[in-house]
Amino acid sequence: MLVALLLLFVTVLGAGWLTRFVPTAHTTWLRPLLAFSGAYLVTLTLTHLLPEALELDTDSHRVGYFVLAGFFGQLVLELFSQGVEHGHQHVHAEHAHAGVPFLLLGSLTLHGFMEGSILVQSPGGEVPGGFYAVLTGVALHHIPAAFALMAVLVTRLGSFNKALPWLTIFAAAAPLGVLFSYYQGLDPLQQGGWYPALLGLVSGNFLHVSTTILFEVSPEHKINVRKLLATVLGAGLALLVNGH
Repeated sequence: MLVALLLLFVTVLGAGWLTRFVPTAHTTWLRPLLAFSGAYLVTLTLTHLLPEALELDTDSHRVGYFVLAGFFGQLVLELFSQGVEHGHQHVHAEHAHAGVPFLLLGSLTLHGFMEGSILVQSPGGEVPGGFYAVLTGVALHHIPAAFALMAVLVTRLGSFNKALPWLTIFAAAAPLGVLFSYYQGLDPLQQGGWYPALLGLVSGNFLHVSTTILFEVSPEHKINVRKLLATVLGAGLALLVNGH
């Protein structure tokens, strides 16, 4: 579990730290990474998360409702997060020194907590199948999100040092989700039907985010070799680490 906590926390802080060295106004380098992470997430969702949720829950229709709730819930969250989950920055001059965007930060924190909550290990330390595949997907997904969030925070707060503590809140969200599920325990979550419900919610969330990313990286449906290669590699890695 310690590896998961550190990876999720350090990934967000490291991506946010990049804003000190990489111009936030020019983010074309992010598009192949977004395509890679989007393909990874949608492949992981369809080959691991959804099948596992359906296998664990005796009522498959119930899982479908949670998937819908996660999908449309993410749509609502993005009204406040402004698409930062998939690399949107929305940095405007009129927002300079406008203060902390609490709604944006809150929606991202909830988003991160939910993703971390499906990374369940039992108190004995047993790791369910696909644990590290999901961990990799969440960490990859948080890189462009953290970079975009930090760009927004620096613009609104006026300095990197003022923005860093607020980024730390987002960095802690997924690890807190991991700890929540760890102390609840895998068996109680499964017996109470909460674990397949969480898997359904996050599956819907991932489906929304990943498909949005994949559509946005090629908005005019033009063939781009770098993005196509990144998409194929992302899907291939998800299949490889998930054992399919």
